[in-house]
Amino acid sequence: MPELIRVEHLVKIYYLGEVQVPALKGVDLSIQAGEFVAIMGASGSGKSTFMNIIGCLDRPSQGRYFLEGMDVSGLTKDELAQIRNKKIGFVFQSFNLLSRTTALENVELPLFYNNTSSRARHQKAMEALINVGLNGREHHLPSQLSGGQQQRVAIARALINRPSLILADEPTGNIDTRTSLEIMDIFQKLNQQSQITIILVTHEQEIARYASRQVVFRDGKLIQDISFQPRQAAYDLTQMPPPTEEVLS
Repeated sequence: MPELIRVEHLVKIYYLGEVQVPALKGVDLSIQAGEFVAIMGASGSGKSTFMNIIGCLDRPSQGRYFLEGMDVSGLTKDELAQIRNKKIGFVFQSFNLLSRTTALENVELPLFYNNTSSRARHQKAMEALINVGLNGREHHLPSQLSGGQQQRVAIARALINRPSLILADEPTGNIDTRTSLEIMDIFQKLNQQSQITIILVTHEQEIARYASRQVVFRDGKLIQDISFQPRQAAYDLTQMPPPTEEVLS
């Protein structure tokens, strides 16, 4: 597989008045296309800062970041926004769904920025919802869906532009254990069947075991990078059963 991500001597410094707070202290890392990587570390370790830079939400103070061979370290805000929309899908702990918008409309949202026709948006969004097991839930509002179902909508939205990379920041933090494992099954099968690169931030070892590689941060430095045989998902996405949770009234 070709190299998707490479960072060279990545440094990030925040300023509190005249005080410098180093968040990353010279990180070097490469990730191949098709990998499933878990980013781990205690609060304040630098993992979230690293993810923000990888997701083109922030810039490094020093160092370089290459995405698909392109140095994106010094791009403008508009250029970074284009990369985020076309190449990166985001899944967050808090789902980040629009509360007055249906599941289908939430998934369609990234396509509005690509001048995609209404019919094409609808078709692609329906396919994405079916792929995460939410057929029949497309017209429900987020308040009518359980936490696990809302996260499935968020995953479908992240996939809608067929990105090169999915960044998932604590995606199981707001759902119960059983549903968390179902969500991780989805991520793993997306990685294995579609070869989508997934980078996952988590503090839970059980969740990290679904990845095939763990990268650990401490005090702004990368202290461990190991590969292993991942825990296997429970079912095939193409034969995914309906969500186990009931729709909330």
